[in-house]
Amino acid sequence: MISENSYFLLRSIIAKNEINYAEIYSEDLRFLHLFYEDRRIEPIISEENKGYGLRLFRRTNNTTPEVLYISTNEEEKIKSLAEKVLKDKISTSAQGAVLPKIEEFIHPIKLSPSEIPLEEKINLLKNTEISVRKMSNEIAQVSLHYGEKKKKISFVNTEEVSYIEERQYIIFSLDVVAKRGEIIQTASEVIGGLIGYEIFQIVNPEKLAQEVSARALAKLSAPEAPVGEMPVVLSSSAGGTMIHEAIGHSLEADSVQKGISPVYQGKIGQKIASELVTVIDDPTLANKNGSYIFDDEGTPAGKTVLIENGILKNYLYDRYTANKDKCISNAHGRRESYHSKPIPRMSNTYLLPDEDEPATAKAGSPKKIIGSVEKGLFVKKMGGGQVNTATGDFVFEVEEGYLIENGQIGTLVRGAVLLGNGPEVLKSIDMLGNDLGWSIGLCGKDGQGVPVSDGLPTLRIKKLLVGGTKT
Repeated sequence: MISENSYFLLRSIIAKNEINYAEIYSEDLRFLHLFYEDRRIEPIISEENKGYGLRLFRRTNNTTPEVLYISTNEEEKIKSLAEKVLKDKISTSAQGAVLPKIEEFIHPIKLSPSEIPLEEKINLLKNTEISVRKMSNEIAQVSLHYGEKKKKISFVNTEEVSYIEERQYIIFSLDVVAKRGEIIQTASEVIGGLIGYEIFQIVNPEKLAQEVSARALAKLSAPEAPVGEMPVVLSSSAGGTMIHEAIGHSLEADSVQKGISPVYQGKIGQKIASELVTVIDDPTLANKNGSYIFDDEGTPAGKTVLIENGILKNYLYDRYTANKDKCISNAHGRRESYHSKPIPRMSNTYLLPDEDEPATAKAGSPKKIIGSVEKGLFVKKMGGGQVNTATGDFVFEVEEGYLIENGQIGTLVRGAVLLGNGPEVLKSIDMLGNDLGWSIGLCGKDGQGVPVSDGLPTLRIKKLLVGGTKT
């Protein structure tokens, strides 16, 4: 927790050196990582870290302040480091300053991972691997990862904002490699979020691993994907990778302001997508991987509508980029750790399902979309990919894809990739389902990784280039 002396330091700093804003972000982090591969547990990674980040905004001749940042793992060093940066001695008398009352917020969980013996966690990985190996001798490799992280954040700034927020994360991932002669196919899955060990009561890891393995094995016999432009149906189970990579990053305010994302620059209020498209980023959703109560610079979390019925409504702002655009931060200032300055980042980003479809039509809505396609590709699960944020051009692998023939899901194919342009895809979505599926990940940007979730309903893109090896 941040001490009274450190708060007095903030008040003293702001009284001189043209500093008009100061904050201290403190983090107490405990994590455990278990990796199981080739029938053995890899070295166990278990650490505890604690540190402090001091950020200052200094007035300049421009409207945008100069940002000064220091970090240390010892609170006692904050003062000397600040004096070094400011090139001035700081008195911490701060007459009349009183440390604000700090309220504590804890994301509720049902079963704390710290209460589960290490042996039980290792056995979870061992038993999962055994269940996969029993399926086929064509399973060449099984890689499993269990991770838990408890992050306790303390924050105080010179605007009397103060809080403590405790976040408990769990992640479980598996990668399976199947091999038949020279043919090698892979499949993977990741589950987790802001949740406790009860996740393994919700999802059976052995059953999940068997489903993933069956996917890899089935692709060994699958024909190669065709090449050409065709309608593509993305299932809600495909995850929101497309929205996150092809659209979300381009709407982060720093990318827009730097000209890294020119396709959406100056487009607020303009139509940029099909009227079916509404994209939301919401860090307040319970148990999601990207959720928080405050962002990492003290702004209370709230839902942000980025695109509404095809109209661009907003960018994702932190305090600094909001200052540049003369608006208010919408709570997307996030940082990987106390070593890092906050920057605009996504949290839980999703494409809103078709809310006009009645709830009773849940089984029928995706089926109706598939039935509308005479010949195309059904993507059940997306793989990795890359995007050029300057142009919006993307390439995504399809981990599990099927041909659509006469409105029916047909043959499983392998080796498919999706090639296109994010802004054009937004305009090409012409059918939406009323379902919603989620995927999770660790989003990397500027050397920082933060946990995120991405969501997508079943949808149809009327035409997209599918790459493969069959003509």
